[in-house]
Amino acid sequence: MRLSQQLNGVLGEGNVAHTAMSGSGTTAGDDPLQTAVWRLRSRGCWADAAALLAPHAAAPAAALERAGLLVECCLFTGDGWAAAEDALRTAEAVARDNDERGGAASERGRLAYAATRLGVRDRADEARSALGRAAALLAPTSPRRPLLDFRRGLVAEHIADSPQAARAAYRRAHAGAAAQGDSLLLSFTWHHQAGLALRDGELAEARHGFGESLRIREDLGYLIGTAPVLAALADCETEPEASRLRAEAGRLFRLLGGVPIGLAAQLAAAEPPVPLQEPTARSEPAA
Repeated sequence: MRLSQQLNGVLGEGNVAHTAMSGSGTTAGDDPLQTAVWRLRSRGCWADAAALLAPHAAAPAAALERAGLLVECCLFTGDGWAAAEDALRTAEAVARDNDERGGAASERGRLAYAATRLGVRDRADEARSALGRAAALLAPTSPRRPLLDFRRGLVAEHIADSPQAARAAYRRAHAGAAAQGDSLLLSFTWHHQAGLALRDGELAEARHGFGESLRIREDLGYLIGTAPVLAALADCETEPEASRLRAEAGRLFRLLGGVPIGLAAQLAAAEPPVPLQEPTARSEPAA
């Protein structure tokens, strides 16, 4: 199996927050709190980013964003499940309207999906149920809809094994993200559509999609999401470019302390075997 196909769906996607605060920390003029949260999150410091939001957790927007950060931590590290569950319960408790309840249900579906994909526990039914509940709660015009479409695409592709349904969901998410100017979500929709193209042997389409995803993530400074795209892009290239991209992915992986966790074994598996060396003759000890 190709490296990018193995990675797709395990990492899933990032928490693209739709909050009442101004901005998400990715453009000039954003709220200082959001900027600080973004800088920590983009480097894989999810617990620290969530801690900045903890004093505001009585507010539904902040509670939901905090839960999303901790769910993303689970996706990338395979750890922190109890903290994510606790934050999700808080977000569910403080939600006041259907849009906020739908956002919390979407995050619960993502957490259940992550546990299933990472082999922690089979929560596939819970993932489908929670995302279905989110779809019922969110209005068709809700800004949370594109993210929900994307997550339903992940479930369709990696749990239901239905690439056609996944492709349709990714396209809806892509169109919604473009309409909202949500660059980070666009980076994920590009990535996962490219993964399906690669699965179908459409190398040019896959290379374009992974390239667009990489460009956006580099522009945003989303460092924690860059290595997986470099590794995926390597599957579309010939040598020596493929090895260069994997080496860069490995460098970032080590720089960020070994996350995302799925990348280590998969990068190692993509490396060519070390040639066996002929044993050298050893001198016999003197009599």
